[in-house]
Amino acid sequence: MSLIETGDLTLTNGRGTYQARLFGAIREKITNNLWQKGGKLPSTRKLAQELSLSRNTVIAVYEQLVAEGYLESRPGSGFYVAVELPEHYLGIQNSPLFKPVPVITQDLNRPFAPGIPDLAQFPIAKWQKLMQKHASRSVLLGNQDVQGNIELRQALASYLASSRSVTCNPERIIITCGAQQALSIALMATLTHSDTILMEHPGYTQMRKVIELLQLKCIPIPVNASTGVEIATILESNAKALYITPSNQYPMGTTLNTDQRLQLINWATTDQHWIIEDDYDSEFQFAHRPYTSLQGLAGQIGQDQRVMYVGSFSKVMFNGLRLGYLVVPDSLVSRCLEIKDALTGDLPTHTQAALADFINDGDLNRHIRKMRRLYKAKYRQMITALDTYFGDRIEIISQAAGMHITLKWYGGIDERLWTERARQSGIVIRPLSYYEQHEPSQRTWNGAVLGFGNIALDEIDGKVQKIAQLFVT
Repeated sequence: MSLIETGDLTLTNGRGTYQARLFGAIREKITNNLWQKGGKLPSTRKLAQELSLSRNTVIAVYEQLVAEGYLESRPGSGFYVAVELPEHYLGIQNSPLFKPVPVITQDLNRPFAPGIPDLAQFPIAKWQKLMQKHASRSVLLGNQDVQGNIELRQALASYLASSRSVTCNPERIIITCGAQQALSIALMATLTHSDTILMEHPGYTQMRKVIELLQLKCIPIPVNASTGVEIATILESNAKALYITPSNQYPMGTTLNTDQRLQLINWATTDQHWIIEDDYDSEFQFAHRPYTSLQGLAGQIGQDQRVMYVGSFSKVMFNGLRLGYLVVPDSLVSRCLEIKDALTGDLPTHTQAALADFINDGDLNRHIRKMRRLYKAKYRQMITALDTYFGDRIEIISQAAGMHITLKWYGGIDERLWTERARQSGIVIRPLSYYEQHEPSQRTWNGAVLGFGNIALDEIDGKVQKIAQLFVT
Protein backbone atom coordinates (compact mmCIF):
# COMPACT_ATOMS: atom_id res chain seq x y z
CA MET A 1 0.00 0.00 0.00
CA SER A 2 1.39 3.44 -0.90
CA LEU A 3 2.40 5.81 1.88
CA ILE A 4 0.79 9.26 1.80
CA GLU A 5 3.31 12.07 1.34
CA THR A 6 2.41 14.84 3.80
CA GLY A 7 5.22 17.25 3.03
CA ASP A 8 2.83 19.92 1.73
CA LEU A 9 0.24 19.52 4.49
CA THR A 10 -0.38 22.81 6.31
CA LEU A 11 -3.04 23.82 8.78
CA THR A 12 -6.04 25.58 7.25
CA ASN A 13 -6.20 29.32 7.68
CA GLY A 14 -8.55 30.97 10.12
CA ARG A 15 -9.21 30.95 13.80
CA GLY A 16 -9.87 27.90 15.84
CA THR A 17 -7.91 25.27 17.66
CA TYR A 18 -4.98 23.40 16.14
CA GLN A 19 -7.17 20.30 16.21
CA ALA A 20 -9.95 21.93 14.15
CA ARG A 21 -7.51 23.41 11.64
CA LEU A 22 -5.65 20.10 11.18
CA PHE A 23 -8.93 18.26 10.76
CA GLY A 24 -9.96 20.70 8.03
CA ALA A 25 -6.60 20.42 6.25
CA ILE A 26 -6.63 16.62 6.12
CA ARG A 27 -10.30 16.45 5.13
CA GLU A 28 -9.62 18.90 2.28
CA LYS A 29 -6.79 16.72 0.95
CA ILE A 30 -9.04 13.67 0.99
CA THR A 31 -12.20 15.20 -0.47
CA ASN A 32 -10.24 16.91 -3.27
CA ASN A 33 -8.65 13.57 -4.22
CA LEU A 34 -5.15 14.83 -3.45
CA TRP A 35 -4.50 11.79 -1.28
CA GLN A 36 -4.93 8.36 -2.83
CA LYS A 37 -7.82 6.29 -1.59
CA GLY A 38 -6.49 3.43 0.49
CA GLY A 39 -3.18 5.24 1.03
CA LYS A 40 -1.52 4.93 4.41
CA LEU A 41 -1.04 8.04 6.55
CA PRO A 42 2.11 8.60 8.60
CA SER A 43 1.98 7.57 12.23
CA THR A 44 0.57 10.04 14.73
CA ARG A 45 4.03 10.49 16.25
CA LYS A 46 5.67 11.25 12.90
CA LEU A 47 2.98 13.71 11.77
CA ALA A 48 3.10 15.47 15.12
CA GLN A 49 6.85 15.95 14.72
CA GLU A 50 6.48 17.22 11.14
CA LEU A 51 3.87 19.83 12.08
CA SER A 52 5.28 20.69 15.53
CA LEU A 53 2.04 19.66 17.22
CA SER A 54 1.35 17.53 20.23
CA ARG A 55 0.78 13.88 19.49
CA ASN A 56 -2.54 14.00 21.39
CA THR A 57 -3.79 16.61 18.91
CA VAL A 58 -2.96 14.37 15.96
CA ILE A 59 -4.50 11.33 17.63
CA ALA A 60 -7.70 13.24 18.27
CA VAL A 61 -7.87 14.42 14.63
CA TYR A 62 -7.26 10.92 13.24
CA GLU A 63 -9.96 9.47 15.48
CA GLN A 64 -12.44 12.17 14.48
CA LEU A 65 -11.72 11.53 10.77
CA VAL A 66 -12.32 7.82 11.36
CA ALA A 67 -15.59 8.57 13.15
CA GLU A 68 -16.82 10.69 10.20
CA GLY A 69 -15.77 8.14 7.60
CA TYR A 70 -12.74 9.82 6.01
CA LEU A 71 -10.15 7.45 7.46
CA GLU A 72 -10.04 3.78 8.34
CA SER A 73 -8.21 2.50 11.44
CA ARG A 74 -6.53 -0.87 11.12
CA PRO A 75 -5.33 -2.19 14.47
CA GLY A 76 -1.64 -2.92 14.46
CA SER A 77 -1.20 -1.29 11.06
CA GLY A 78 -2.22 2.36 11.20
CA PHE A 79 -4.61 4.81 9.55
CA TYR A 80 -5.66 4.74 5.88
CA VAL A 81 -7.67 7.00 3.58
CA ALA A 82 -11.17 5.53 3.26
CA VAL A 83 -12.00 3.93 -0.07
CA GLU A 84 -15.57 5.23 0.13
CA LEU A 85 -16.13 8.77 1.38
CA PRO A 86 -19.14 9.98 3.37
CA GLU A 87 -22.09 10.60 1.05
CA HIS A 88 -22.65 14.18 2.26
CA TYR A 89 -19.17 15.12 1.07
CA LEU A 90 -19.10 13.44 -2.33
CA GLY A 91 -20.28 16.66 -3.95
CA ILE A 92 -17.11 18.48 -2.92
CA GLN A 93 -15.20 16.48 -5.54
CA ASN A 94 -16.92 18.58 -8.20
CA SER A 95 -15.49 21.83 -6.83
CA PRO A 96 -14.06 24.28 -9.40
CA LEU A 97 -10.53 23.32 -8.37
CA PHE A 98 -11.04 19.72 -9.41
CA LYS A 99 -13.81 19.93 -11.95
CA PRO A 100 -13.43 16.94 -14.26
CA VAL A 101 -12.30 17.76 -17.79
CA PRO A 102 -14.67 16.20 -20.32
CA VAL A 103 -12.95 13.67 -22.53
CA ILE A 104 -14.14 13.66 -26.13
CA THR A 105 -13.43 10.35 -27.76
CA GLN A 106 -13.26 10.18 -31.52
CA ASP A 107 -12.70 7.07 -33.54
CA LEU A 108 -10.07 8.11 -36.06
CA ASN A 109 -10.22 4.71 -37.78
CA ARG A 110 -13.84 4.81 -38.91
CA PRO A 111 -14.99 3.44 -42.30
CA PHE A 112 -13.33 5.09 -45.31
CA ALA A 113 -10.70 6.90 -43.21
CA PRO A 114 -7.65 7.15 -45.52
CA GLY A 115 -4.30 5.68 -44.57
CA ILE A 116 -5.57 3.03 -42.15
CA PRO A 117 -4.71 -0.62 -42.89
CA ASP A 118 -6.99 -3.51 -42.02
CA LEU A 119 -6.08 -3.67 -38.34
CA ALA A 120 -8.11 -6.82 -37.70
CA GLN A 121 -5.89 -8.80 -40.10
CA PHE A 122 -2.57 -8.14 -38.41
CA PRO A 123 -1.04 -11.28 -36.80
CA ILE A 124 -1.16 -9.82 -33.31
CA ALA A 125 -0.48 -13.14 -31.54
CA LYS A 126 2.80 -13.56 -33.42
CA TRP A 127 3.74 -9.96 -32.68
CA GLN A 128 3.02 -10.38 -28.98
CA LYS A 129 5.29 -13.44 -28.84
CA LEU A 130 8.13 -11.48 -30.40
CA MET A 131 7.64 -8.57 -28.01
CA GLN A 132 7.58 -10.96 -25.06
CA LYS A 133 10.70 -12.71 -26.33
CA HIS A 134 12.69 -9.48 -26.13
CA ALA A 135 11.07 -8.07 -22.99
CA SER A 136 13.47 -9.95 -20.71
CA ARG A 137 16.66 -8.92 -22.55
CA SER A 138 18.45 -6.66 -20.07
CA VAL A 139 20.83 -5.50 -22.79
CA LEU A 140 17.91 -3.62 -24.35
CA LEU A 141 17.08 -1.72 -21.17
CA GLY A 142 19.83 0.89 -21.44
CA ASN A 143 20.67 3.56 -23.96
CA GLN A 144 20.88 2.46 -27.58
CA ASP A 145 22.38 3.57 -30.86
CA VAL A 146 20.66 6.75 -32.05
CA GLN A 147 20.76 5.37 -35.59
CA GLY A 148 18.54 2.47 -34.59
CA ASN A 149 18.86 -1.19 -33.70
CA ILE A 150 21.58 -2.74 -35.88
CA GLU A 151 19.65 -6.00 -36.34
CA LEU A 152 16.66 -4.04 -37.58
CA ARG A 153 18.78 -1.98 -39.96
CA GLN A 154 20.37 -5.15 -41.35
CA ALA A 155 16.97 -6.78 -41.83
CA LEU A 156 15.57 -3.63 -43.39
CA ALA A 157 18.49 -3.29 -45.83
CA SER A 158 17.84 -6.80 -47.10
CA TYR A 159 14.07 -6.27 -47.27
CA LEU A 160 14.32 -2.97 -49.17
CA ALA A 161 16.85 -4.37 -51.61
CA SER A 162 14.67 -7.36 -52.48
CA SER A 163 11.26 -5.67 -52.46
CA ARG A 164 12.01 -2.16 -53.75
CA SER A 165 15.53 -2.46 -55.25
CA VAL A 166 16.74 0.23 -52.84
CA THR A 167 20.51 0.72 -52.93
CA CYS A 168 21.68 0.85 -49.33
CA ASN A 169 23.47 -0.80 -46.46
CA PRO A 170 22.72 -0.72 -42.71
CA GLU A 171 25.03 2.29 -42.26
CA ARG A 172 22.87 4.39 -44.56
CA ILE A 173 19.59 3.58 -42.79
CA ILE A 174 18.27 5.66 -39.90
CA ILE A 175 15.32 4.33 -37.90
CA THR A 176 12.83 7.09 -37.11
CA CYS A 177 9.63 7.72 -35.22
CA GLY A 178 7.41 7.24 -38.26
CA ALA A 179 7.73 8.60 -41.77
CA GLN A 180 6.99 12.17 -40.71
CA GLN A 181 10.10 12.37 -38.56
CA ALA A 182 12.11 10.92 -41.42
CA LEU A 183 10.78 13.67 -43.69
CA SER A 184 11.59 16.32 -41.09
CA ILE A 185 15.17 15.09 -40.73
CA ALA A 186 15.61 14.99 -44.51
CA LEU A 187 14.49 18.61 -44.82
CA MET A 188 16.59 19.87 -41.92
CA ALA A 189 19.69 18.09 -43.20
CA THR A 190 19.56 19.58 -46.69
CA LEU A 191 17.64 22.88 -46.59
CA THR A 192 17.89 26.07 -44.58
CA HIS A 193 15.51 28.92 -43.82
CA SER A 194 13.87 30.35 -46.96
CA ASP A 195 15.22 27.62 -49.28
CA THR A 196 12.77 26.46 -51.93
CA ILE A 197 11.22 23.02 -52.21
CA LEU A 198 8.87 21.66 -54.84
CA MET A 199 5.87 19.69 -53.62
CA GLU A 200 3.02 17.90 -55.33
CA HIS A 201 -0.31 19.73 -55.37
CA PRO A 202 -2.56 18.32 -54.06
CA GLY A 203 -0.19 16.48 -51.76
CA TYR A 204 0.59 15.02 -48.36
CA THR A 205 -0.72 17.49 -45.77
CA GLN A 206 1.65 16.41 -43.00
CA MET A 207 4.65 17.17 -45.20
CA ARG A 208 3.31 20.63 -45.91
CA LYS A 209 3.02 21.26 -42.17
CA VAL A 210 6.70 20.44 -41.68
CA ILE A 211 7.70 22.69 -44.58
CA GLU A 212 5.75 25.56 -43.05
CA LEU A 213 7.19 24.92 -39.60
CA LEU A 214 10.74 25.12 -40.98
CA GLN A 215 9.79 28.30 -42.88
CA LEU A 216 10.81 26.91 -46.23
CA LYS A 217 9.41 28.29 -49.45
CA CYS A 218 7.07 25.74 -51.01
CA ILE A 219 6.27 25.80 -54.72
CA PRO A 220 3.27 23.59 -55.61
CA ILE A 221 3.65 21.35 -58.66
CA PRO A 222 0.25 20.41 -60.15
CA VAL A 223 -0.73 16.75 -60.17
CA ASN A 224 -3.30 16.04 -62.84
CA ALA A 225 -5.80 13.21 -62.89
CA SER A 226 -4.44 10.20 -64.81
CA THR A 227 -1.38 12.02 -66.23
CA GLY A 228 0.16 12.72 -62.83
CA VAL A 229 2.68 15.34 -61.74
CA GLU A 230 3.87 17.89 -64.30
CA ILE A 231 7.42 16.65 -64.90
CA ALA A 232 8.26 19.50 -67.28
CA THR A 233 7.58 22.06 -64.55
CA ILE A 234 10.01 20.29 -62.24
CA LEU A 235 12.74 20.06 -64.86
CA GLU A 236 12.55 23.81 -65.45
CA SER A 237 12.82 24.65 -61.75
CA ASN A 238 15.87 25.84 -59.81
CA ALA A 239 14.40 24.77 -56.46
CA LYS A 240 16.84 23.21 -54.04
CA ALA A 241 14.71 20.12 -53.39
CA LEU A 242 11.75 18.08 -54.56
CA TYR A 243 9.36 16.04 -52.43
CA ILE A 244 7.57 13.37 -54.44
CA THR A 245 5.52 10.17 -54.02
CA PRO A 246 6.29 8.41 -57.32
CA SER A 247 4.79 4.98 -56.68
CA ASN A 248 1.24 5.96 -55.70
CA GLN A 249 0.81 9.72 -55.50
CA TYR A 250 -1.22 10.74 -52.51
CA PRO A 251 -4.05 11.61 -52.94
CA MET A 252 -4.43 11.57 -56.74
CA GLY A 253 -3.30 7.96 -57.08
CA THR A 254 -0.99 8.39 -60.08
CA THR A 255 2.46 6.87 -60.65
CA LEU A 256 5.68 7.80 -62.44
CA ASN A 257 7.04 5.46 -65.10
CA THR A 258 10.71 4.58 -65.47
CA ASP A 259 11.42 7.28 -68.06
CA GLN A 260 9.95 9.98 -65.82
CA ARG A 261 12.00 8.77 -62.87
CA LEU A 262 15.19 8.85 -64.93
CA GLN A 263 14.43 12.44 -65.96
CA LEU A 264 14.11 13.48 -62.32
CA ILE A 265 17.32 11.67 -61.36
CA ASN A 266 19.21 13.45 -64.15
CA TRP A 267 17.72 16.81 -63.06
CA ALA A 268 18.86 16.26 -59.46
CA THR A 269 22.35 15.01 -60.35
CA THR A 270 23.16 17.56 -63.05
CA ASP A 271 22.10 20.68 -61.18
CA GLN A 272 22.65 19.45 -57.60
CA HIS A 273 19.04 19.33 -56.43
CA TRP A 274 17.79 17.04 -53.66
CA ILE A 275 15.00 14.49 -54.15
CA ILE A 276 13.03 13.23 -51.15
CA GLU A 277 11.22 10.09 -52.27
CA ASP A 278 8.27 9.05 -50.13
CA ASP A 279 7.59 5.49 -51.31
CA TYR A 280 3.99 5.63 -50.13
CA ASP A 281 1.87 2.50 -50.70
CA SER A 282 4.44 0.97 -53.04
CA GLU A 283 3.70 -2.52 -51.73
CA PHE A 284 0.12 -2.60 -52.95
CA GLN A 285 -0.14 -2.46 -56.75
CA PHE A 286 -3.01 -4.40 -58.33
CA ALA A 287 -2.84 -3.58 -62.03
CA HIS A 288 0.88 -4.07 -62.71
CA ARG A 289 4.14 -4.94 -61.01
CA PRO A 290 5.56 -2.07 -58.93
CA TYR A 291 8.18 0.10 -60.60
CA THR A 292 11.68 0.07 -59.15
CA SER A 293 11.96 2.76 -56.52
CA LEU A 294 13.38 6.05 -57.75
CA GLN A 295 16.24 5.69 -55.30
CA GLY A 296 16.95 2.16 -56.48
CA LEU A 297 16.89 3.24 -60.11
CA ALA A 298 19.33 6.03 -59.28
CA GLY A 299 21.58 3.54 -57.50
CA GLN A 300 21.66 1.24 -60.51
CA ILE A 301 23.23 4.02 -62.61
CA GLY A 302 25.45 5.31 -59.80
CA GLN A 303 23.49 8.53 -59.23
CA ASP A 304 21.82 8.02 -55.85
CA GLN A 305 23.95 10.61 -54.03
CA ARG A 306 21.17 13.22 -54.34
CA VAL A 307 18.22 10.99 -53.40
CA MET A 308 16.78 10.34 -49.93
CA TYR A 309 14.29 7.52 -49.46
CA VAL A 310 11.53 7.55 -46.81
CA GLY A 311 9.24 4.74 -45.71
CA SER A 312 7.35 3.43 -42.70
CA PHE A 313 5.56 0.36 -41.39
CA SER A 314 2.25 2.14 -40.73
CA LYS A 315 0.52 0.87 -43.86
CA VAL A 316 2.04 -2.62 -44.10
CA MET A 317 1.67 -3.35 -40.36
CA PHE A 318 -0.24 -0.90 -38.16
CA ASN A 319 -0.21 2.85 -37.53
CA GLY A 320 0.42 2.62 -33.79
CA LEU A 321 3.83 1.05 -34.37
CA ARG A 322 5.25 4.53 -35.10
CA LEU A 323 8.45 3.29 -36.71
CA GLY A 324 9.79 4.57 -40.01
CA TYR A 325 13.12 4.79 -41.76
CA LEU A 326 15.25 7.16 -43.79
CA VAL A 327 17.83 5.98 -46.34
CA VAL A 328 20.37 8.69 -47.14
CA PRO A 329 23.63 9.03 -49.09
CA ASP A 330 26.82 8.44 -47.10
CA SER A 331 27.52 12.17 -47.10
CA LEU A 332 24.36 12.91 -45.09
CA VAL A 333 24.47 10.19 -42.43
CA SER A 334 26.36 12.17 -39.79
CA ARG A 335 24.25 15.29 -40.21
CA CYS A 336 20.99 13.34 -40.09
CA LEU A 337 22.09 11.58 -36.91
CA GLU A 338 22.95 14.91 -35.27
CA ILE A 339 19.44 16.13 -36.04
CA LYS A 340 17.73 12.95 -34.84
CA ASP A 341 19.78 12.98 -31.65
CA ALA A 342 18.61 16.53 -30.97
CA LEU A 343 14.98 15.73 -31.76
CA THR A 344 14.33 12.42 -30.03
CA GLY A 345 17.50 10.42 -29.50
CA ASP A 346 16.95 6.67 -29.65
CA LEU A 347 13.62 4.88 -29.98
CA PRO A 348 11.84 2.05 -28.10
CA THR A 349 14.37 -0.78 -28.23
CA HIS A 350 12.25 -3.86 -27.63
CA THR A 351 9.90 -2.89 -30.46
CA GLN A 352 12.82 -2.53 -32.86
CA ALA A 353 14.19 -5.92 -31.87
CA ALA A 354 10.79 -7.55 -32.35
CA LEU A 355 10.42 -5.90 -35.75
CA ALA A 356 13.82 -7.21 -36.84
CA ASP A 357 12.65 -10.75 -36.06
CA PHE A 358 9.31 -10.11 -37.78
CA ILE A 359 11.18 -9.24 -40.97
CA ASN A 360 13.85 -11.94 -40.72
CA ASP A 361 11.34 -14.69 -39.99
CA GLY A 362 9.46 -13.84 -43.19
CA ASP A 363 6.34 -12.67 -41.34
CA LEU A 364 6.39 -9.22 -42.90
CA ASN A 365 6.51 -10.55 -46.45
CA ARG A 366 3.78 -13.09 -45.68
CA HIS A 367 1.58 -10.38 -44.21
CA ILE A 368 2.14 -8.07 -47.18
CA ARG A 369 1.25 -10.81 -49.67
CA LYS A 370 -1.90 -11.60 -47.72
CA MET A 371 -2.92 -7.95 -47.53
CA ARG A 372 -2.18 -7.35 -51.21
CA ARG A 373 -4.74 -10.04 -52.10
CA LEU A 374 -7.25 -8.66 -49.62
CA TYR A 375 -6.88 -5.03 -50.71
CA LYS A 376 -7.22 -6.07 -54.33
CA ALA A 377 -10.54 -7.75 -53.46
CA LYS A 378 -11.63 -4.67 -51.52
CA TYR A 379 -10.68 -2.39 -54.40
CA ARG A 380 -12.79 -4.44 -56.80
CA GLN A 381 -15.71 -4.40 -54.37
CA MET A 382 -15.38 -0.63 -54.03
CA ILE A 383 -15.47 -0.22 -57.82
CA THR A 384 -18.56 -2.42 -58.08
CA ALA A 385 -20.38 -0.67 -55.24
CA LEU A 386 -19.54 2.83 -56.51
CA ASP A 387 -20.82 1.90 -59.95
CA THR A 388 -23.99 0.42 -58.47
CA TYR A 389 -24.94 3.31 -56.19
CA PHE A 390 -23.39 6.33 -57.97
CA GLY A 391 -23.42 5.36 -61.63
CA ASP A 392 -22.09 8.15 -63.81
CA ARG A 393 -22.43 10.80 -61.09
CA ILE A 394 -18.79 10.30 -60.10
CA GLU A 395 -15.52 9.35 -61.79
CA ILE A 396 -12.72 7.28 -60.23
CA ILE A 397 -9.42 8.97 -61.09
CA SER A 398 -6.92 7.00 -58.97
CA GLN A 399 -5.06 3.90 -60.16
CA ALA A 400 -5.71 0.35 -58.97
CA ALA A 401 -3.31 0.47 -56.04
CA GLY A 402 -2.92 1.24 -52.38
CA MET A 403 -5.74 1.57 -49.87
CA HIS A 404 -7.69 4.54 -51.18
CA ILE A 405 -9.84 5.63 -54.11
CA THR A 406 -10.04 9.22 -55.31
CA LEU A 407 -13.32 10.47 -56.74
CA LYS A 408 -14.10 13.37 -59.06
CA TRP A 409 -17.42 14.94 -60.03
CA TYR A 410 -18.77 18.10 -61.61
CA GLY A 411 -21.63 20.08 -60.13
CA GLY A 412 -23.87 18.53 -57.55
CA ILE A 413 -23.02 18.49 -53.86
CA ASP A 414 -20.02 20.41 -52.53
CA GLU A 415 -17.24 18.10 -51.34
CA ARG A 416 -17.10 19.73 -47.89
CA LEU A 417 -20.83 19.39 -47.33
CA TRP A 418 -20.72 15.72 -48.31
CA THR A 419 -17.85 15.00 -45.94
CA GLU A 420 -19.64 16.77 -43.09
CA ARG A 421 -22.79 14.73 -43.65
CA ALA A 422 -20.71 11.57 -43.64
CA ARG A 423 -18.97 12.60 -40.41
CA GLN A 424 -22.31 12.98 -38.69
CA SER A 425 -23.14 9.45 -39.85
CA GLY A 426 -19.91 8.01 -38.42
CA ILE A 427 -18.07 7.78 -41.75
CA VAL A 428 -14.88 9.55 -42.81
CA ILE A 429 -14.71 11.08 -46.29
CA ARG A 430 -11.68 13.30 -46.94
CA PRO A 431 -12.37 16.29 -49.23
CA LEU A 432 -9.70 16.90 -51.85
CA SER A 433 -9.29 20.44 -50.54
CA TYR A 434 -7.69 18.94 -47.41
CA TYR A 435 -4.62 18.13 -49.50
CA GLU A 436 -4.31 21.50 -51.20
CA GLN A 437 -2.47 24.67 -50.31
CA HIS A 438 -4.26 27.29 -48.24
CA GLU A 439 -5.13 29.54 -51.17
CA PRO A 440 -8.55 28.99 -52.80
CA SER A 441 -8.62 26.00 -55.12
CA GLN A 442 -8.65 26.67 -58.86
CA ARG A 443 -10.46 23.41 -59.52
CA THR A 444 -13.73 23.50 -61.43
CA TRP A 445 -14.74 20.12 -60.03
CA ASN A 446 -15.25 18.46 -56.64
CA GLY A 447 -13.15 15.62 -55.31
CA ALA A 448 -12.86 13.29 -52.31
CA VAL A 449 -10.76 10.42 -51.01
CA LEU A 450 -12.19 7.14 -49.68
CA GLY A 451 -9.90 4.81 -47.77
CA PHE A 452 -10.93 1.15 -47.89
CA GLY A 453 -8.14 -0.39 -45.81
CA ASN A 454 -9.82 -0.65 -42.43
CA ILE A 455 -13.32 -1.68 -43.50
CA ALA A 456 -14.42 -5.30 -43.72
CA LEU A 457 -14.95 -6.62 -47.23
CA ASP A 458 -18.56 -7.55 -46.54
CA GLU A 459 -19.34 -4.07 -45.17
CA ILE A 460 -18.20 -2.11 -48.21
CA ASP A 461 -21.45 -2.38 -50.16
CA GLY A 462 -23.59 -1.12 -47.30
CA LYS A 463 -21.28 1.79 -46.47
CA VAL A 464 -21.05 2.90 -50.10
CA GLN A 465 -24.84 2.78 -50.32
CA LYS A 466 -24.99 4.96 -47.20
CA ILE A 467 -22.69 7.68 -48.54
CA ALA A 468 -24.56 7.58 -51.87
CA GLN A 469 -27.73 8.48 -49.97
CA LEU A 470 -25.89 11.52 -48.58
CA PHE A 471 -24.68 12.54 -52.05
CA VAL A 472 -27.62 14.81 -52.78
CA THR A 473 -27.90 18.59 -53.09
